[in-house]
Amino acid sequence: MGNDKTNMIIAVVLSLAVLLGWNYFVSAPQVERQRQEQAAKQAQAAKDGPAASPREGGPAAPVPGTLPGAPAGSPALAASRAEALARSPRVRIDTPALAGSVALKGGRIDDVLLKNYHETVDNSSPRIELLSPTGSANPYYAEFGWVGQGAGPLPAGDTLWTAEGDVLTPQKPLVLTWDNGAGLTFRRTISVDDKFMFTVADAVENKGGNAVTLYPYGLVSRWGKPHTQGYYVLHEGMIGVLGDQGLQEFTYDKLAKENPLGAPGTRGHSWTGVTGGFLGITDKYWAAAAIPDQSTPYTGSFTERDEGATKVYQASSLGEAKQLAPGATVEASQRLFAGAKEVGTIDGYEKSAGIKRFDLLIDWGWFYFITKPMFKALDFFYRLIGNFGVSILVVTFILKLFFLPIANRSYVSMAKMKAVQPEMTAIRERYADDKVKQQQAMMELYKKEKINPVAGCWPVLVQIPVFFALYKVLFVTIEMRHAPFFGWIRDLAAPDPTSLFNLFGLLPYTPPDFLHLGIWPLIMGVTMFVQMKMNPAPPDPVQAQVFTFMPIIFTFMLGSFPAGLVIYWAWNNTLSVIQQYVIMRRNGVKVELWDNLRSTFSRTPKAAKAKS
Repeated sequence: MGNDKTNMIIAVVLSLAVLLGWNYFVSAPQVERQRQEQAAKQAQAAKDGPAASPREGGPAAPVPGTLPGAPAGSPALAASRAEALARSPRVRIDTPALAGSVALKGGRIDDVLLKNYHETVDNSSPRIELLSPTGSANPYYAEFGWVGQGAGPLPAGDTLWTAEGDVLTPQKPLVLTWDNGAGLTFRRTISVDDKFMFTVADAVENKGGNAVTLYPYGLVSRWGKPHTQGYYVLHEGMIGVLGDQGLQEFTYDKLAKENPLGAPGTRGHSWTGVTGGFLGITDKYWAAAAIPDQSTPYTGSFTERDEGATKVYQASSLGEAKQLAPGATVEASQRLFAGAKEVGTIDGYEKSAGIKRFDLLIDWGWFYFITKPMFKALDFFYRLIGNFGVSILVVTFILKLFFLPIANRSYVSMAKMKAVQPEMTAIRERYADDKVKQQQAMMELYKKEKINPVAGCWPVLVQIPVFFALYKVLFVTIEMRHAPFFGWIRDLAAPDPTSLFNLFGLLPYTPPDFLHLGIWPLIMGVTMFVQMKMNPAPPDPVQAQVFTFMPIIFTFMLGSFPAGLVIYWAWNNTLSVIQQYVIMRRNGVKVELWDNLRSTFSRTPKAAKAKS
């Protein structure tokens, strides 16, 4: 059973090593190759320009997945984003969180910059550009409107609206109007709060003599597959909660493999008759989501289509039919989220606007019940202390206290195992040729001494879900982005920027990624080495070699991990060493640390001396 315990620990550690190793040595290089290939495709698409596309949807009965997403006759690609913006008269957006403009040609929200977020930790670096207009290198926009039949011309991507006002602020909504010349007058009121939520209220007045049927729609459209990080812990692509269907996630590649939907050349998935929720496109830290009226049914769709050499990805909702009699007016109100996925902001919108499971816009993962409370705890202490790095240390210490009873029983059991080590060795020698009797004798010894031989596995097993929950929090929450610690750590969500192989910046040399080994990974490696030396070496030489090289392997692998995660692991190892040392001394068991360290560092000189 002693070997079973050791084997279990090795299996858990090796499993984690395989996962981390696969991510570092296989997944990351593949992602980089895909990024380079995608960049080449986008460069070619920029050279050719997106092909012209007829307006989808038409006046016929609406079909899921064929909502308007391309303007009638897409213009040639602009030389720059500024040039694309200049092709349409615009109304400026100015809020505490957002800058940009609304295009009067098409009535689209297609120019959004995040005032408080920059591309790097340097606040003088460019602001994050979230939405961009058609004609720019990577169009990404939101569109709202109507489709229907027997209504005459309807607002499209080339419709020129008339604006009342010259700026959109939280205090001043923007009102757009357009007359289709066939008896319908369209009025759109766009308002925005002080964060990232737009409200689009559309009204149509029928001044003609015939009744018409209209269907309200909202969509988010993205031209060209963006660069994705490709990590299994992070979802990037189409995302939504559609009524009782729950969370729906489609990566860009997965969407391309879906069945044909709607217009020829369109692929995707749709849900009919759902109520509540949202549909959008998410990046790691940013998202754009169309939010239908939460009280009326709609059809939601995720689609992909080809526009020449460019892929167009679209999340869209299509509301129920509204009958518009002569002299009557119909209205539809929808929302658009376009901004940073701040946890408090997202949770606030879920409550204040009643958006069903809007908190799932943030990729908390399968272990939601661990990951989100982990963030809440980190955020709580951050607000008290003002430093997320220190918050990680505090939360780790509290977790140690929380799991103290389990850990104490584990370490006590391990201490008792060490105390009876001579008897275990004697049993192995006595029944060396009879494994059955050897195991029976071991079990009698465990029962006599009240030892649980697998108790030593619990600290490892408990640490794994906590480790992944913290990894998830550091990886997906924008609050950790560009959050500093102390000294050279200016971004806890990025790897330690120093490297041993250029003497931590003293040499004018940039090591390749696989040699990136910063100060904190080295500290973590030392703490892991010390923790392993607290215990006697396994009797099996192979196991002993595995334990010897494990700190080195993990040190290199964690060199590319977020610095916050490495700091957590180093601190957790340190606390574990202190805890185990105290428990072993209380139980009168000899601490093997000093003897093991002495033998480790004296082994080479002795060998060299013997050889001479």
